[in-house]
Amino acid sequence: MTGAGDDFVSVIRSGLRGSTTSAENLKTMNTASKKIALLAAVLVLVAIVGHTAADMADVAICIRNCAQCKKMLGDYFEGSLCADSCVKFKGKMIPDCENIDSIAPFLNKLK
Repeated sequence: MTGAGDDFVSVIRSGLRGSTTSAENLKTMNTASKKIALLAAVLVLVAIVGHTAADMADVAICIRNCAQCKKMLGDYFEGSLCADSCVKFKGKMIPDCENIDSIAPFLNKLK
């Protein structure tokens, strides 16, 4: 009879372990959910920083083009006004020294 009792006890213990495992699974799911939330937050942060870095690169290119136009056109070109526009518009309007339409707002007539 002890053999049958031992089997019964082992079945009960395994059932109890199963409920403990379910509790552990719940903790694991919570941990997994936390990891997913953390990963999502990190991805959002990286996207924001990446977007900002891209904007800064556009501004830098714009300002370099302003400096190039100032070298080419001298006193006819308002370099500081061009650079201010680069910052104001976040590098969206990049001047091309050979395109009169893109640099027209920064040209002045010498007296």
